[in-house]
Amino acid sequence: MTTDYDKIAREYQESKLQPWRTHIEQYTLLSLASQVQGLQTLDLACGEGYYTRLLRRLGAEPITGVDLSMGMIELALSQEKSEPLGIQYCVGDARAMDFGATSDLVFAAYLLNYASNYQELLSMCEAIARNLKPGGRFVTVNNNPNDPPSNFETGRIYGYSKRLQGSLQEGAPIIWSFHLPEGTVEVTNYYLSMVTLERALQAAGLTNVIWHKPKVSPEGLRQWGESHWDAFLSNSPVTFFECTKR
Repeated sequence: MTTDYDKIAREYQESKLQPWRTHIEQYTLLSLASQVQGLQTLDLACGEGYYTRLLRRLGAEPITGVDLSMGMIELALSQEKSEPLGIQYCVGDARAMDFGATSDLVFAAYLLNYASNYQELLSMCEAIARNLKPGGRFVTVNNNPNDPPSNFETGRIYGYSKRLQGSLQEGAPIIWSFHLPEGTVEVTNYYLSMVTLERALQAAGLTNVIWHKPKVSPEGLRQWGESHWDAFLSNSPVTFFECTKR
């Protein structure tokens, strides 16, 4: 049950503009990436290049974006053409990428949650490690395995909701719905526990896994107020973590 992003490329691009994605997802993720000036960076599952462009503007160089969807890469290339930043994009399966152990930073906004079983997850983690220099970092945001299904409708006030197909077990589909002005767009993630995630990361040679809680940007607090974000922060739908290649 793989999401066909070619069919929803523009709609998913629009979902990146929802306030929670700007004031929590983006703020936390870029804070976690920290100083990227001069870092050779690989953005896996880059989509239409939203974070690839942000990282480049923060000084990441050289930087390459990879995505499985031709439709997404076409959007990324279109933006690169209209506003050249010197970013390289290519269509490809993240699990098969091999640029050599040359990257200081591998970045991924939602990659591991597309693995429906341990072997797929391990293949993703091995690709991450394969492309990192020793001591290089992997920084990511992922569907939060510890977000209980009873909380899946809470996100409607922020413009999203989730639903579980079947029972909550390894590999169970979790459908994200982004509620946009023009309608709802859906993407499929899969449930794999934090224990499973850490096991695959460590098996691939990625150590020092550190989990991070989401943070709200100062602008988000000023614009919406602290209480607006309480439901999101108390049971976050997403989780952030970093790790290092041995």
